Amino acid sequence: MSLPLRALFFRRTSEPVSIAVAFEREIYQVRLRRHPRARRYTLRIHSTTREVVLSMPPRGSVKQATEFAQKNGAWIAARLQRLPQALPFSHGTILPLRGVEHRIEHRRGARGTVWTEVTETGEHLLCVAGSEPHVPRRVRDYLKREAKAELEIASKRAAAVLGVTVKRVSIRDQASRWGSCSTTGALSYSWRLILAPTFVLDYLATHEVAHLVEMNHSRAFWRVVARICPDMDRAKAWLDAQGTALHRYGMADKAS
Repeated sequence: MSLPLRALFFRRTSEPVSIAVAFEREIYQVRLRRHPRARRYTLRIHSTTREVVLSMPPRGSVKQATEFAQKNGAWIAARLQRLPQALPFSHGTILPLRGVEHRIEHRRGARGTVWTEVTETGEHLLCVAGSEPHVPRRVRDYLKREAKAELEIASKRAAAVLGVTVKRVSIRDQASRWGSCSTTGALSYSWRLILAPTFVLDYLATHEVAHLVEMNHSRAFWRVVARICPDMDRAKAWLDAQGTALHRYGMADKAS
């Protein structure tokens, strides 16, 4: 497959993918992105992935980009510090499951994989068996399974009310959106919705299924969602206020 002339013209075969910025004894990796319409160097931090991206003009140089990033080392550090703290899936970490806080408890000698318990004091536990290196993967796999099961049920329930057909439900770790819908009836969701309260998960399922009736975000679409999802406004407000924080869970073990 041949590349467009513009891509060939601006291609830099020996150009690094990222650069390192040092600030106060910390090293920050900054990904370089050459943008065809950029007229200056700009920095952006993706709140969901904590990735630092430097966009540069088509004819910009890596040297100038590095100088620009280094001058803004304090800004990079400050913005990253403002983001919610990353929480790995490890023993002692507290994470929300269906909106309810659970503490991960590693039980090395126990049989099984992952299950939930409630202690005599009312504390909710997410118990994980096996050796310690397997804890992050087992927790992540468990959350994905739970998310898929819940979202399949919620999607089919909404589809039955609206008289449409859901052909497939898949689970991913999407950073830019919570769900998507194709014209063929294939739905895709972020597994992180299992961390949110049930009314939020139900709203997202209704939202995506409603696209099988209105493949847009018109007033007609929102009327469809509101008709079968009384918690729509409540769920949207929750996502606006707390949705971004869901991406911090498991960030130290990006093994998905």
